[in-house]
Amino acid sequence: MRIIPTIITAAVTLSLSYAFSHKLGQIPPLGNLLSPQTGFWQNAEPIGEFPREKLVLPGLSGKTEVWYDDRMVPHIFAENEADAYYVQGYVTARDRLWQMELQTYAAAGRLSEILGPKLIQYDRRQRRLGMVYAAEGTVQQMMADPASKTAVTSYAAGINAYIATLTPATYPVEYKILDYKPEQWDVIKSALLLKYMAHDLAGFCDDLEYTNARRLFSMQDFNLLYPDFHDATDPIIPKGTSFATASARATPPPDSIVAADAAFMKFNMDKPDPANGSNNWAVAGSKTRSGAPILCSDPHLGLSLPSLWYEIQLHTPDMNVYGASLPGAPGVIIGFNDHIAWGVTNGEEDVKDYYRMQFRNGVSEYLYNGSYRKADLRVEDIKVRGGATIHDTVAYTVFGPVIFDNTFPDKTTRQTFLAMRWKALDPSNELGTFNQLNKAHNYDDYVAALRTYTCPAQNFVFADKAGDIAIWHNGQYPLRWKNQGKWIMPGSDSTYAWQGYIPHEELPHIKNPTRGFVSSANQRATDSTYPYALYGEYDLYRGARINEKLAAMSAITTQDMQQLQNDDKNLFAAAAMPMIRKHIDSTSFTAAEQPYWQLLSSWDFMATPDSKAATIFNQLWAHLEDTIWQDELRPKDTTILTYPQSITTLQLLLRDTSFHFIDNINTPQKETLSQLLHGVFVTTVKELAELNKAGKLELGKARGTDINHLSRGIPAFSALHLNTGGGQHIVNATKQTHGPSWRMVVQLSDKTEAFGIYPGGQSGNPGSPFYDNSVNDWVSGKYYQLHIFSQEEKDEAVIRYKLVFTGK
Repeated sequence: MRIIPTIITAAVTLSLSYAFSHKLGQIPPLGNLLSPQTGFWQNAEPIGEFPREKLVLPGLSGKTEVWYDDRMVPHIFAENEADAYYVQGYVTARDRLWQMELQTYAAAGRLSEILGPKLIQYDRRQRRLGMVYAAEGTVQQMMADPASKTAVTSYAAGINAYIATLTPATYPVEYKILDYKPEQWDVIKSALLLKYMAHDLAGFCDDLEYTNARRLFSMQDFNLLYPDFHDATDPIIPKGTSFATASARATPPPDSIVAADAAFMKFNMDKPDPANGSNNWAVAGSKTRSGAPILCSDPHLGLSLPSLWYEIQLHTPDMNVYGASLPGAPGVIIGFNDHIAWGVTNGEEDVKDYYRMQFRNGVSEYLYNGSYRKADLRVEDIKVRGGATIHDTVAYTVFGPVIFDNTFPDKTTRQTFLAMRWKALDPSNELGTFNQLNKAHNYDDYVAALRTYTCPAQNFVFADKAGDIAIWHNGQYPLRWKNQGKWIMPGSDSTYAWQGYIPHEELPHIKNPTRGFVSSANQRATDSTYPYALYGEYDLYRGARINEKLAAMSAITTQDMQQLQNDDKNLFAAAAMPMIRKHIDSTSFTAAEQPYWQLLSSWDFMATPDSKAATIFNQLWAHLEDTIWQDELRPKDTTILTYPQSITTLQLLLRDTSFHFIDNINTPQKETLSQLLHGVFVTTVKELAELNKAGKLELGKARGTDINHLSRGIPAFSALHLNTGGGQHIVNATKQTHGPSWRMVVQLSDKTEAFGIYPGGQSGNPGSPFYDNSVNDWVSGKYYQLHIFSQEEKDEAVIRYKLVFTGK
């Protein structure tokens, strides 16, 4: 916890006041920042009880109460939905305004306005991704739906009502540090936030790298490196499930395999973290001690302060919902109400394709089906703090924006014009789905809510008090012929365009399976018998571990589920170590190397914070992948390629420890796996020796977790060097800056029992005791009880203070 000091000597303040009264380059005017009247001292908050407050907000139609519990979670009781969302906007902005606005600036490609010229290239990329264009389409869809319109407009009005109360003295501290002020909140900002999440969860594809690989490797080797399926896949829909014959299909062009083309590109695509994923599952009452279903949700995302999520309860005559909301969007994204609970994991499918375009007259016309048609030209005006406005013209085609042309990233790439077809750019209203889930009563309501959901594709897990459990692999997936979209495709021919989507009723889904549970952990949705082509990068071992544990459990409690969410068993390492032991001659290790081998070879595969073996294995495996793939996939020229997934490398080694990529093409001798493993182990020991000598070989010290402030430049506002376990391929997917962003366990008994935690606090103010108060408990695997109150529970001891809002 951090409290910004409230005292500074008058002498220091006076001596610096003149020097800091004017902005110096990109440094804000520090006189304003340090001023006792308007500076960051005003952002300190006291610890203790808060008074009851009455506030008049002219936008309200009735009386609304907000009860704050002991963790400062607001519980909003309103007479109608419009007032509930209005007050949600107000209280969320009061706690998280700077975070909300910064994220929309980042999504819209506007960071140069506040951070200067260094962000121009980032802003150009965001504009060329079509983020604002997509958000505009989303606004149209939201406004066409009465429920969504009420939610998003009321929420925006509440945010603006809070902004109207601010003065320079009461601006969140980051505005003072960066020397700018909040602007009015428009509904497009909520749409931008949703598209920002779509980019994070559905923005990944390897089309360009795969195009390079297809140029260099045979089709046989390409499929070896980047397979569609793995033998050990434990899919979301259990193997052997029967699927109906597909009712729709994509018609391929005469040559269904697009000719390989080089994408000689030298740029940073700034891709989302491929580890963006999650776990979720639901167990039927037949497997629980209480006889009631239990649902668990655990989204894995980048960790930051202020935290990604904001806990809230919304109560109206027609809705009583609790869970994690996204600051900047109305309603609850992951949570539960009086009847159901739901959670999401990322679907992982690639829904982005690139098309090579032929232009003439600059970017004004492009060839399509034998004739030239006019492109829609969108001039993006990028304002730059301390510099001139940048005008970037982006051409839009039938596929979407031309993200790469002769001006971006530069003319030396020798790359032709590439248009991008991305599902996230289509008009959509994901907010409508969550609005319906917030009020859903049963399985039919849940399915109805999912029908309109398009992107990012998610695995929606479900449970209700009637005893039903289910999961849908949900979203709009393009109809593709085999291999369509793996490489750059010709943009001059409509036969390469998407030809529709998989019908919703034929998406992978299951209800009340005989095994008594449903689960997902970013693995493939189905086995190879599913009649539609789905492409992506999937996990393998987290899902296998969850299914292994759930299948063996009975009389399950909420405490059991909390333990499973924090499970540190590394099944990937457990599968790899027998092969490693077989191919390492430990007798050849030196006296200095032997202790490291003893730690690794006797490891129980638990990646706990105090595990030294986990650190050794992680480093060893990283070096092994480099040694196997670097000669082929990090060539000396500028060709950009991508490694196979780690699970692919392991599966290859388990099948054939002499497959031909093991040999280094840059040496005359033929290397064996045993030679490679010996070399990488020796290298690993050399690298870890200093760490071990310093007493930091344990996983929690060698890697640990850093939760950085969103600015990435203020360590005092961050939570650093946290002693965490877990990691990739592990149910507890905690990594250095990435991991479980919200853990939730809900038992749907007559009286709902729910527990949850996220790594941060409700307040976005670093001067508040509720800024990072949950971090240490999150590290230790602790959970808090989640209170979904009824109006009759107004005197509960956990309620610390109340706000009363009226419209007059």
